[in-house]
Amino acid sequence: MLARDGLNDPQQDGCLYFSNASRTAMPLRSYLYPFLAIVLWAGNVIVSKMAASAISPTAITFYRLVLVLLLMSPFMLRTLWRNRVQIRRHWWQLALSGLLAMALFQSLSYRAAESTTATNMAIVTALIPLLTALLSVIVLGEAITIGMAVGGLLSFTGLLYLVGHGDLGAAMREGVHLGDALMLLAAFSYALYGVLLRRWKMNVPVWQAVYVQAVAALVLMLPQFLLLPSGTAALDARTLPLIAYSGIGSSILLSFLWIEGVKKLGPNRCSIFINLLPVLTALFAILWLNENMRAYHLIGGGVSLAGVLLTQVVQRPLFGARIGYR
Repeated sequence: MLARDGLNDPQQDGCLYFSNASRTAMPLRSYLYPFLAIVLWAGNVIVSKMAASAISPTAITFYRLVLVLLLMSPFMLRTLWRNRVQIRRHWWQLALSGLLAMALFQSLSYRAAESTTATNMAIVTALIPLLTALLSVIVLGEAITIGMAVGGLLSFTGLLYLVGHGDLGAAMREGVHLGDALMLLAAFSYALYGVLLRRWKMNVPVWQAVYVQAVAALVLMLPQFLLLPSGTAALDARTLPLIAYSGIGSSILLSFLWIEGVKKLGPNRCSIFINLLPVLTALFAILWLNENMRAYHLIGGGVSLAGVLLTQVVQRPLFGARIGYR
């Protein structure tokens, strides 16, 4: 996926800065935006799994960025030039954002798909709101909440049960499977991206930021792409549809739906929808990948998601007032 400005952060006036979400009632059609975004996200997990046997993770990450920039350039170059002073002011933040959200998150996700299931990938991805909350304590000095403490323990227990295939001690004895570890690292990268956006509060129009981040990610991916062995970056009838979905559906359309959802509903309401990601992904994986749903998926995934939900809804500080940050 391309940047969605943090799973827990709203857009105001189309710029990358943040405030509290509106508490007013919203029409039901407003909820279609985050729901359809999560449907596309679940589809992207399936595409990642399908791409694992068809194309190098580096290659599909590179090609999707090229496609996104080709599609966006006619609409963005003029406005970027007019806003070049502001872009230059935040160039290194935008470059680091592109590294975290578009280069690292995507390439690690594709690499993880080589050795774990789509269902596992979705469950670990759904931990992003929890990781965001925990990183906010460290980076932003926010107070630890009861939801974080209890939810974090629940999610960790559920994750151990999931990666241990029903054995809580398996991860301690045998280590975590490579694919699950890579997916957790990808989720951490995306969570850090969201927290840093809140820290920086860049006053940059959102689509301009997305474009510059994609340029930075493409530049960072180029050396790796050039070093790929021949035959691992082929463009053919098998890989082109995967790249098209990744670039158009998962990047541009998904980003638009999520951003519109956050504008209409606020970040907290939208972030709840990420809990649907494992459910939809598991359904798609059964239909298209012939993956089997195991008891440890239901139990471990359910406990992990319960922890995420608890983190999202229980906001009472554990030790008192917010710390604040400078």
